[in-house]
Amino acid sequence: MSFIKIISEDEATGQVQEQYQAAKKSMGYVPNYIKANSIRSEVYDAWSKLISAIRSKMRLRRYELVTFAAAMALECRY
Repeated sequence: MSFIKIISEDEATGQVQEQYQAAKKSMGYVPNYIKANSIRSEVYDAWSKLISAIRSKMRLRRYELVTFAAAMALECRY
């Protein structure tokens, strides 16, 4: 059981439902990081816009390397 309150896929409406559907369409499932932001869906939208702005100025390979390096430095296993 999750200790973070989320809106389940069955209960999702409005903006949360749109985010879940977009994730399913592009990835085939709804990742945990989207579910974790479901209570404050505007936070996920702002985060998505920030990531898009950063990625728009980088080649995909560089973005992936920077993301990987940051995860390694933070010892992130997710």
